[in-house]
Amino acid sequence: MIIYNVTVNIDNDVHEDWLNWMKEKHIPDVVATGCFTEGNIFRILVDEQQGTSYSIQYAANSMADIERYREQFAPELQQEHMERYKDKFVAFRTLLEKL
Repeated sequence: MIIYNVTVNIDNDVHEDWLNWMKEKHIPDVVATGCFTEGNIFRILVDEQQGTSYSIQYAANSMADIERYREQFAPELQQEHMERYKDKFVAFRTLLEKL
């Protein structure tokens, strides 16, 4: 299993809207691509100087599924997030392999 992890720090002034949008729209849209078996969101338990941090984890069966997501779906879904929360977040992505 491969975990596609997105770590996000979101500004507090849009935090509630962002969290609801992620749970109700974005995560279901990503899973609906068929590239992932599930998507989960976790609050990172650390005191931040600014904003609130989250780890969003999507489980994939293979690297081929990850590559298909990156090529066919990620640009549009990431653009939607960027347009909605421009200048209100920072994010980075990592891949994890379950051993």
